[in-house]
Amino acid sequence: MDDDAGAHSDTTARGEASRLGELADLAGQWLALSAATGARHTGAVVADRFDRIAWHDTYAQSAALRELADELGERHAHAADLLTDTFMAAYKAAPRLREGAEMEHSRLVNHRVVAALLESPDFAELHRETAGDPYAAAMAVLAQGTALRRMLDDTRATRDRDERAGRARRDAGDAATAVAEALRRAADEAGEDGTVPGPAADAVRQAVRNAEAAAGRAAADAGQALAVAVPGVRAAARDAVAKSSAAARKEAALMRAWGVGSGELERMSFDERARLAERLRTGRLAEWAELIGRFRQMADGERARKVENATGELIGVTLGDDLSRVIPSELANLGLPALRAVFAARYAAGELMLYDSQGEQATGRGAVIACVDTSHSMYEAGPGGITREAWAKACALALLDQARHAGRDFVGIVFSAADKLRVFRFPAGRPAALAHTLDFTETFLGGGTSYQRPLTAAGELLEEEFNDTARTRGDIVMLTDDDCGVTEEWMRGWNEAKRRLGFRVFGVGIGAPRVAAAGSVLEALCDNLRSVEDFTDVHAAADLFRVI
Repeated sequence: MDDDAGAHSDTTARGEASRLGELADLAGQWLALSAATGARHTGAVVADRFDRIAWHDTYAQSAALRELADELGERHAHAADLLTDTFMAAYKAAPRLREGAEMEHSRLVNHRVVAALLESPDFAELHRETAGDPYAAAMAVLAQGTALRRMLDDTRATRDRDERAGRARRDAGDAATAVAEALRRAADEAGEDGTVPGPAADAVRQAVRNAEAAAGRAAADAGQALAVAVPGVRAAARDAVAKSSAAARKEAALMRAWGVGSGELERMSFDERARLAERLRTGRLAEWAELIGRFRQMADGERARKVENATGELIGVTLGDDLSRVIPSELANLGLPALRAVFAARYAAGELMLYDSQGEQATGRGAVIACVDTSHSMYEAGPGGITREAWAKACALALLDQARHAGRDFVGIVFSAADKLRVFRFPAGRPAALAHTLDFTETFLGGGTSYQRPLTAAGELLEEEFNDTARTRGDIVMLTDDDCGVTEEWMRGWNEAKRRLGFRVFGVGIGAPRVAAAGSVLEALCDNLRSVEDFTDVHAAADLFRVI
């Protein structure tokens, strides 16, 4: 018997009886093909059960994802699988793409699209923001929606070719199954000696010839489908990844600027996080997130420069007997019995090494109160297009951080005219709710400017704190761009309150040097006063964060 099954089928006379074993050998390769034609993969990115749970949960929570799936479904029957693959590529820590030959032909376009996304130059940067974060991965999918629509439109002809290859493969599988069925019927008709009647044997040979032809067509179509290059897909993928990467970076920076940590984000539901992101993107200070972030970073650095229990700014080391300013290496001598006597002698002689500082007073201990002017003139923009309001509120947010690091209450007072004022309290013992912080920063009252109303409110708050806790030495920071008068009677009461409660007043004239000029009302009210004209310079207020 010839080794080639096709040659054997051509040289056997039609109608001639055959041995069942010969027919079984002839049909063997097609029986194997029939067994191997099970379902191929519909997902281009390898995913486990937990990955799929993350996708299904996210999809169920996101109306935008479902709307995108419906829209893409009008272009592509398997758009849902494409969205799943796009999500997995962004979400998985190390996404792995299947070989094209493992895919159902109807999903080859998904494979091409996802491969193009993974190969894009900006994908690694995008992936740093999305890996392991279902919300960020979903936002990346949505940001790529326009490009996905375009890529599906560009691959319409290719999808038709893939569908033909899929039909040819299914036909080949059906033909192989027909071989198995013909061989089964031949076995039923075979005699005791294994001889198969001619018609039954012919049916097996014809089924083999049909299977050969179908397999040839399937192989040709599959080769064409796998080799095809789709114009425009790579360019569209590069554009999509670049845009989604920029959006992911911007949102991550926005969250960091507002002090929203990854742990807090993980505790939020999808809808809560989406609403928060939308509010941060569209709020009054959305475009100044970078300024807010720089202010907070500057304040962190200034806090690191502070020396606890030392007076003023650290400038070096001196000698003396003030135990509150002894440097650590001197204190270490107390831990060695042999050096304790030396420490005592140096203390008696006033020769202990101490931190030396100058120019600044000790930090306060009562509440920190930021009075933020929101009169109409605070709309005015300065260098870099930054408004006076944006600078003032970025400074106020950094003061909020400062108070919380020191375990002090913080109060934000938003004011303008005498009849316009709002108070936002942030007690030290409670977490600062982000929604409350946003309410504070987004409040803008408009109108004119009154000093007496906000400062009176601030004094009353410090009086209340003193009565409740006996704490004094609070700090008030007045952030304004306008000058206005106060009555002599009010000024006398103000000075008496300062003496009794021991609080300090810091003034910042924003974009208006005359407000902080010598002889101004603000100068008379404040213990420490400065003027800011370059709103891009957050360090103009740096010393506040060393003494407050």
